Amino acid sequence: MPPKPTTEQLKDWDKRYVWHPFTQMRDWQAEDTPVIVAGEGSWLIDSDGKRYLDGVASMWTNVHGHCHPELNQALADQAAKIEHATLLGLSGEQSILLARRLVEIAPTGLTRVFYSDNGSTAVEVGLKMAYQYQCHLGQPQRSRFIRLQHAYHGDTIGSMSVGGIPIYHATFSPLLFETIEAPAPYCYRCPLGRQDADSCGLACLAELERLISEHADELAGVVLEPLLQGAGGMIVHPAGYLKGVRELCDRYDVLLITDEVATGFGRTGRMFACEHEGVAPDIMAISKGLCAGYLPLAATLASERMYSAFLGKYAELKTFFHGHTFTGNPLACAVALKSLDLFERDQLLAALQPKIAQLGAWLQRLAGHPRVGDLRQCGLAVGIELVADKATREPYPWEEKRGIKVCLAARRRGVFSRPLGNTVVVFPPLAITADELDFLMETLLQSIDEVVGD
Repeated sequence: MPPKPTTEQLKDWDKRYVWHPFTQMRDWQAEDTPVIVAGEGSWLIDSDGKRYLDGVASMWTNVHGHCHPELNQALADQAAKIEHATLLGLSGEQSILLARRLVEIAPTGLTRVFYSDNGSTAVEVGLKMAYQYQCHLGQPQRSRFIRLQHAYHGDTIGSMSVGGIPIYHATFSPLLFETIEAPAPYCYRCPLGRQDADSCGLACLAELERLISEHADELAGVVLEPLLQGAGGMIVHPAGYLKGVRELCDRYDVLLITDEVATGFGRTGRMFACEHEGVAPDIMAISKGLCAGYLPLAATLASERMYSAFLGKYAELKTFFHGHTFTGNPLACAVALKSLDLFERDQLLAALQPKIAQLGAWLQRLAGHPRVGDLRQCGLAVGIELVADKATREPYPWEEKRGIKVCLAARRRGVFSRPLGNTVVVFPPLAITADELDFLMETLLQSIDEVVGD
């Protein structure tokens, strides 16, 4: 057996061989980045034994903590039976059990579960479903989608096409299909120029209706992240917006496709964000917290009305032509089932409420900071937007990397975080303790002071 590599060797091999996501690799070569080898609860542990509080739940996936013994056991038990069998021509026990559980907890009317392997693909599946559904209704001209400004739905071609973040998507614009952009309900930086979010009358919703009515005959659907636009900067939608979108889709007979990849599984304080406004979408994409951060697993849920449109004779070619090698992987499904058991046993949604309040109290302390322009909270997700001038809301130039510098300062203090431009993100494992949450917020506050404090 070869000797265990040293930290220095691992870092050297990382810089030689690994291409990291969303990372300027020239900068990476100059950084001294921890190599994570273990996890425990809300903590990551590097190759030198240093511990870091996981402030972004390992890219918004972790629910019950790292290396949870019961999730580990569920994975081991399933691996001892079978690691994978295709759903092309066969059925799988774990995928059946999980689909039934998902339908039981999903918004009313979502009755069918189509498995895939990541959030981008779950959205991509939803787009293809929506268009093929329109074709089966004899409306192939309904091929366009409305999406929100600042939207992020993943990095496959279809999911990028319904994205609205130029810094991510503009490079690939020649590859993408055309979509219709609606103004984001971003009250702090209202795209319609409104200054008072409390009295604007949801002007963004009125503009969305104008777009829907103008394009209704060519629309397959409206795609959005309900309540919280994550990668767009933790943009929290005003109350009533989501319900209003559902009503517009019903009025103009347009499908509503919700991306609950980040918001699902307790993040907003409910199992799914749609529940806050009593909304049931026609299609819903889920991933991230579905498997508690253990394995790649995603699903696209659809209504019975949509599913029925795909039924027909073999020669009619109504089959939904989409699939993945690891569709309904039994290892991932077994862990997801155990995760849902833990939600129930530990009453996790109820246990979140004091943590959400605790986080809100920390935001009140931050509100007076001279470089904090806006504070946005949706459940156990927060965006802290840093500004060069609080009075004018002038942002820092993105090239100054203020958010990145804050996160590097936090890492030196024992907290791992990832920014979204000038927005510092708080997105910890749902199982984080009160003391850990205090440590996370105190560390971020100290780091903000270090980088932008006057």
